[in-house]
Amino acid sequence: MKGIIFVLDGMGDRPVKELGDKTPLESAKTPNLDKIVEENITGIMDTIRPGVRPGSDTAHLTLLGYDPYEVYTGRGPFEAAGVNVDVKPGDIAFRCNFSTADDNFIVTDRRAGRILNGTDKLAETINQMKIDDNVQIIFKESDAHRAVLVLRGNGLSDQITDADPKEEGHKPKAVKPLDDSEEAKYTADVVNQFVQKSYEMLKDHPVNLERIENGEPPANVVIPRGVGAVPSVKPFEEKYGLKGICVAETGLIKGIAKIAGMDTVDIPGATGGINTNLDNVKEYIMNAVNDENYDFMLVNVDGADEAGHDGDYIGKRDFLEKVDKLIFSELKDRDDIVLFVTADHSTPVSVKNHSGDPVPVIMKAPYVRVDDITEYGERAAAKGGLCRIRGSDVMYMIRDALNVIPKFGA
Repeated sequence: MKGIIFVLDGMGDRPVKELGDKTPLESAKTPNLDKIVEENITGIMDTIRPGVRPGSDTAHLTLLGYDPYEVYTGRGPFEAAGVNVDVKPGDIAFRCNFSTADDNFIVTDRRAGRILNGTDKLAETINQMKIDDNVQIIFKESDAHRAVLVLRGNGLSDQITDADPKEEGHKPKAVKPLDDSEEAKYTADVVNQFVQKSYEMLKDHPVNLERIENGEPPANVVIPRGVGAVPSVKPFEEKYGLKGICVAETGLIKGIAKIAGMDTVDIPGATGGINTNLDNVKEYIMNAVNDENYDFMLVNVDGADEAGHDGDYIGKRDFLEKVDKLIFSELKDRDDIVLFVTADHSTPVSVKNHSGDPVPVIMKAPYVRVDDITEYGERAAAKGGLCRIRGSDVMYMIRDALNVIPKFGA
C-alpha cells in the first residue's frame, strides 16, 4: 500500500451566481471523483485552523505534519530549493516576480503577462549584478513569471519587509527593516538596490524589446517577496519511516519536499496553470504510483488556484473536469493506495486570493466507514463521515490506514 496526498491547489471556492450559485467544483462534471466519494468517506478540512487563510507553503508543511509556526521562516527558501539552488544556512532567500513597470517605475503587471519564454536569459543578466563585495547574488528563473533570489554573505537578516506592492498601479515598495539591528538595515538597503538595478539592467534587454515589439508586457523589473532564512526541518523519512516522492509543477512545492528530504521530479511542459501539460503531469504521477521504491507521494496540481486568482470561474470549473477525466480516471479503481484528495486552501474567484474557507476532502482506503455522500463538492463534503478535521490530522490518518503508525499507550 502507498499513501498519497493529492492536492488540487486552490480548489475550494464560494458559490458563484453565474454558475447557478454553485462553486466551480460543484458545477464541474467529475464522475471519477464522484465515484471515489460514493465508495469512501468525505469531510471538510481547515488546513491550519478555522478562519486562517493558509499560504500554499504553510498549508503543505501542515499536511506533511510539520508545524508551520515552528519551521516556517518565509516562502523564499522553499522556492529556491525547488529550482535546485543549493541553499545553505545563513542564506537569505526570496521568491520573486518578473514584473512590468512603466517609465515612472509604476508596476503595470505584477506577472509580466505571465511570461513563459526568455526568463533564463533575463536571469543570466541579473546574475551579473554587483551591489557590494560582501554580498553574493544568486538568481534563478522558476516557472512562468516566477524566480528566486538568494543573498549570501555576512551580516544579513530576514527581518525585512517585501518589495511587492501587491497590486498594479503602485511602485515597488521600499523594503524596510523590521527591527533595529544593523543586519536588517543593511539587508533592506541591499534589496532596495537590487530592485532598482534590476530595472536598469532589464528595461532594454533584447528579450523585453522583442516582447514590446510583439505587443507583450516586458519583464523589466524583479520584485522580491516571501523573504526567509533557510529552516531546519526533520527529514520526512526519519520522521515517519516512509520513503517519499513529490510530483508537483511549481518550485515552491518541490522546494518544500526537498527541504523535507523527499525526492522530486521535473515535469516537461508543467506550467502550474490551466494551460499545463496535463498528459505529462498524469504520466509522472502514474510512474510514481507504480514505483515500488516509494511508500508515500505528495501530488500538487496547480491550475485551479491560478484560475481562482484570475477570477476565472469557467476556467477553474473546466480545469477540474480535465483533471478528473485524465488523472482520477486512473486512480479511482486502484486498491493498492490510501488516497487523500484535498485542496491546500480555498481560492474563491470572488476574492481572487486565498480565504479561510474549509476545503472538501476525500479519503480512499480499505475498509473505511463509507458515508452517504455521492458527489464531490464543498457543501456535500461538509455532511460526510470525516466531519471537520485539520491539516495536521492527515498524516496520522494516512499512516493509520497504512497500518504503520505505532499504538499510543499499552
